[in-house]
Amino acid sequence: MNNNQLNGYFSRSIHKIISDVVSNTFSNPKETAFLLKTLAYSKTAAQYRNNYEQQGKHIPAFLISSITHSCNLFCTGCYARGNGNCHDDNNVPMLSADEWLNIFEQAKNLGIMFNLLAGGEPLMRYEIIEAASQVPEIIFPIFTNGTLIDKKYIKLLNQHRNLFPIISIEGSQESTNARRGQGLYEKILNVMEMLKQNRILFGVSVTVTTENLSEVTDNKFIETLQELGCYAILFIEYVPVDPSTQNLAFSAGERLCLEQSQNQLRDDFPSILFLSFPGDENKMGGCLAAGRGFFHINCYGDAEACPFSPYSDCNLQNHSLLEALDSPFFHRLQDHKLVGSEHIGGCALFEKESQVRELLNKTI
Repeated sequence: MNNNQLNGYFSRSIHKIISDVVSNTFSNPKETAFLLKTLAYSKTAAQYRNNYEQQGKHIPAFLISSITHSCNLFCTGCYARGNGNCHDDNNVPMLSADEWLNIFEQAKNLGIMFNLLAGGEPLMRYEIIEAASQVPEIIFPIFTNGTLIDKKYIKLLNQHRNLFPIISIEGSQESTNARRGQGLYEKILNVMEMLKQNRILFGVSVTVTTENLSEVTDNKFIETLQELGCYAILFIEYVPVDPSTQNLAFSAGERLCLEQSQNQLRDDFPSILFLSFPGDENKMGGCLAAGRGFFHINCYGDAEACPFSPYSDCNLQNHSLLEALDSPFFHRLQDHKLVGSEHIGGCALFEKESQVRELLNKTI
């Protein structure tokens, strides 16, 4: 897909995603009202992106913002800790809530519809989540371990429906506790129950490995999540930041198995939205990083192609979002087909780190 085709594809997909969720929220008038307003605004946002497209500037519909490097957990195999995005060094100041609010406002004015908040653990920075709530035109999926969702956060989420928690879970109690820590599975389920009681929409994020593939695509697991009120499930392929865990990464056969299982789950559970990353990218012409479909901002303001590829030639403290999208580094990644071309699966940029570094050195 070229950028113009991709823009149209995302506009249609966003409209369908929101429409599908709306159809399952009629018993929740507050949520339905918000989503209908968002559905109407999605046409305005699409027009913003189209206007820029006509000027030769491609605007992605998605943005990923890692708003903190801190986390209250030490999960086994965490890519954020593995690539240095998550750590306990506070020597370099992170972007403030006001700086993030400025970025969120810029994103709205460009037509970006979804800003995924990550970390670290994003709920450790309440002031930034509160800033996101002030930009209701954008939906903010918050990728969280869920352990910090308390009465204060429930109140904020209830008042601002553009904040959409995506809670990490690894499958069964045994699998989740093995990766995230003893007692975490039980705590996560209690949080989901609390969200359900307050009629707050939420989803889950599942890091899929060779060990839990069959478990997390089993109908019993999905039924448990559905009963707890889950509306969206994101399957994230494991990226082996530690070479000793290469055995957990998918082969081509396992990637195909996930795709087939996901298609069947969509038929079996029509009230749940199923997405996979990076598996779904091949339907859109390959890797979507570096501004094709999204890009990543780390907690210091560096504009990076992807969370799995933490390299940048542009910082949002000195540049606008529009300037970041015009980054020479991003253009080189696209021109050399490191993004925007078919790949066998997994993270294309993570697997071509030496080429990414070489292109970065040519731009700085």
